[in-house]
Amino acid sequence: MDKLHTPEVDRLFQAILTLETMEDCYNFFEDACTVKEILDISQRFKAAEMLKNGENYVVVSRTTGMSTATISRVNKCLEYGSGGYKKVLEKLSEENK
Repeated sequence: MDKLHTPEVDRLFQAILTLETMEDCYNFFEDACTVKEILDISQRFKAAEMLKNGENYVVVSRTTGMSTATISRVNKCLEYGSGGYKKVLEKLSEENK
């Protein structure tokens, strides 16, 4: 995604990496995003977590309220994407042990 790799996006990600607490995250994302955008991203992340844990599309849709088309896109990213979902889910899994 060459369109994504810009100095502005680099700067945004640098800013996100400075956040140290959950409260810092809430404050930044409430300022930077709409409530719907935050909820949409969290919903996609929940779907990725459920799919990685072996749940099927019907269960994911029922649980999250997402369309199967969106779930399919999340699954495609999970399976063939750049590995972002997998890396974060593995890190969270390690932290919870």
